[in-house]
Amino acid sequence: MENNGAKAKIVFLRSGLALFAWLLCFLSTIPAAAQAPAAVKEPAKEATFEVEYYYKIQWGHADEWLRLFKKNHLPLLKALKQQGRIVEIEMDKPRYHASEDARWDYRVTITWKSIAASIDPGTEQALIRKLFPDQETFQREEQRRFGILLAHTDVPVVPVSLEP
Repeated sequence: MENNGAKAKIVFLRSGLALFAWLLCFLSTIPAAAQAPAAVKEPAKEATFEVEYYYKIQWGHADEWLRLFKKNHLPLLKALKQQGRIVEIEMDKPRYHASEDARWDYRVTITWKSIAASIDPGTEQALIRKLFPDQETFQREEQRRFGILLAHTDVPVVPVSLEP
């Protein structure tokens, strides 16, 4: 009878080993991500908002317009950048001329922190009063800057993936 007890122990051990081996195989098929504790997700980062501003100026007045832009508008943009509302400010002009209907003289590209950051006229008006205490001169020069414009276009742009 002892022989039967020993056989029973061997069968039990083999069954246990078989069960353990099966369990080990099963657990190895579960992806590591399912076994690991859930990672803490960072809050979604709000996307930046890029706008290209095109300016077409009356012939012969591009230099005057640029001087007025740098004097009266660029300080405002820099102040908004310092506040964190603007991420980047760039300005370009075409190397060669184009046909009159397609012509533009300056392109200012502003990368805003977000869409919401690009829309806040109350803050901008307060900054304008702070940056330009002589409001009479500021208003006159801004009127001139816009008076010599033939066209001004704002174009919000989004990136396009070239991946298939």
